[in-house]
Amino acid sequence: MKRSVVLGATILILCSFQIAKQIDPEKGLKNYYNSYFPIGVAVSGQSLKGQEAAFILKHFNSITPENAMKMGPIHPLQNTYNWTEPDAIVDFAVKNKLKVRGHALCWHEQTPKWIFKTNTGAVVSKDSLLNRLRDHIHTVAKRYKGKIYAWDVVNEAIDDNPANFLRPSEWLKICGEEYIARAFQYAHEADPEAQLFYNDYNTERPEKRERIYKLLKQLKDQGVPIHGVGLQGHWSLFEPSKTELQETIQKFASLGLKVQITEMDVSVYPWEKERRKLRPGEQQPYTKAMEEKQSAKYAEIFEVLRQERASLTGVTFWNVSDRYSWLDTYPVEGRKNYPLLFDQEYKPKKAFWSVTKF
Repeated sequence: MKRSVVLGATILILCSFQIAKQIDPEKGLKNYYNSYFPIGVAVSGQSLKGQEAAFILKHFNSITPENAMKMGPIHPLQNTYNWTEPDAIVDFAVKNKLKVRGHALCWHEQTPKWIFKTNTGAVVSKDSLLNRLRDHIHTVAKRYKGKIYAWDVVNEAIDDNPANFLRPSEWLKICGEEYIARAFQYAHEADPEAQLFYNDYNTERPEKRERIYKLLKQLKDQGVPIHGVGLQGHWSLFEPSKTELQETIQKFASLGLKVQITEMDVSVYPWEKERRKLRPGEQQPYTKAMEEKQSAKYAEIFEVLRQERASLTGVTFWNVSDRYSWLDTYPVEGRKNYPLLFDQEYKPKKAFWSVTKF
């Protein structure tokens, strides 16, 4: 009888130890991946205060300014730069020994109108626009030289329309595709030690993947200083497949490029591009079925990421928790997508445990 009591007590202690080990309250997401890759998150200046700041420091060891360094917010007028918020983000990172990814030096959206116009409102010349791009990149990248280890230099240059190679943006219309190589050259001039990335979404869809690969290979063959490719990772319960993700990482890595997941979230709704209004009855509560599917998709994704660790040098989530996500306003304003590992109270969801138990 005594032996059985002792044995039962021993089993209970071991079980308690295993549970405690699994839900160690002191262990952050970044700690589970210490030997794999940095775990980052997109932030604003407001994120770096109070409860959210402490939460970020616990779970992440890399940060990306969500909007503060995009051209429109940081350089709204030709002779005006808004340094307050980006400086605060970088200072927070330096103080707390976090890595910083800069985002983004050249993009077709959130770009100030002045950059494409002369003082009289005419379309600016190619030479003038390239000079403006160079001045912008030099000013921003030099300011944070030695503090930002990687930059998304060109963002989303591949068109959504499979009939086109590059997106018909103002950059392309005025400068031709030369603007892409020039942006990387300017960034390298400004900070020769920074890792320079091309960044895009839907990179795992085979047709778009081929056009992105074509662009990256062209840049490499031209000797352009490009070091990596960012797979944004705006995914859903429905895509990508395990095979699509693995093939994408391997294909881009075959060019000698670093690969990072730069804007990761997994929505419970299918991916959409165009803005639209919320349909009646469309908003759904976060159900048990959604939770199970999301957990399984995150587990599948991270299994691939761990397998491809030799090529993968970072994973960044696009926002901290379901309390706020950019998907709350895009593409369907007012629709909660529940895309992250933490719920609206900052508590780990089942998906959190699915990516940390391995």
